[in-house]
Amino acid sequence: MRLVLPLILAVSATFAAADTPSSFYSAKKILAKEVYQNSDRVTFYCGCQYSEQAVPNKPGRTRLTPAADSCGLKPRKNANRSGRIEWEHVMPAWEFGHQLQCWQEGGRKNCRKDPVFKRMEADLYNLVPAVGELNGDRSNYRFGMIAGEPRAYGQCDFEVDFKARVAEPPEQVRGDIARTYFYMAERYGVRLSRKQEQLFTAWSSLDPVDEAERARARRIQAIQGHPNPFVEPDVMQAKR
Repeated sequence: MRLVLPLILAVSATFAAADTPSSFYSAKKILAKEVYQNSDRVTFYCGCQYSEQAVPNKPGRTRLTPAADSCGLKPRKNANRSGRIEWEHVMPAWEFGHQLQCWQEGGRKNCRKDPVFKRMEADLYNLVPAVGELNGDRSNYRFGMIAGEPRAYGQCDFEVDFKARVAEPPEQVRGDIARTYFYMAERYGVRLSRKQEQLFTAWSSLDPVDEAERARARRIQAIQGHPNPFVEPDVMQAKR
């Protein structure tokens, strides 16, 4: 397999040090406090409202907890994980990481020492709040279409085919997903397959940018210092 490490290094060499948070851990704190606030506190796939709740028997600690009654969410199997919010990489860490030499030599743990991977892992544009069980079930599966619309999470329109290793998201976020993938591919030189490019081109067309997606992107731009040009058409047009 041909690696894209030289391309990624060439692109990332032009980045300012403050382009992204310093780590995945710091990115999660920024997302919770600066990007998703008040009415924006809604999970990406299920549309569940969530809030900060105290952790029982752990004074001073809190966690983000979804309100299942706001979205009809039901656990598939893991009620404990379904009861918390996790920050999910829309493009999984495996997908952008395994193309790097550090991953080839020791996986994600080894890549945590690599400054290029750390920038990719902490990029706010690629992180969304998700119900923990969905994050775990989706794993590093690629997005696609699943026949039959099997529902395993109550009213949440999210399906996973564990055998085929495919996850199907709801229609209203497919364009957001597509534009995130295109951003990661352009910004970091991550390769997409032809099948992915075709799927995401269709999804982006069928689910165009809305004001909520645009507002989120602008908040992230204020923090990271650069736009997602696939969300801001004027920026994309200027680059052509």
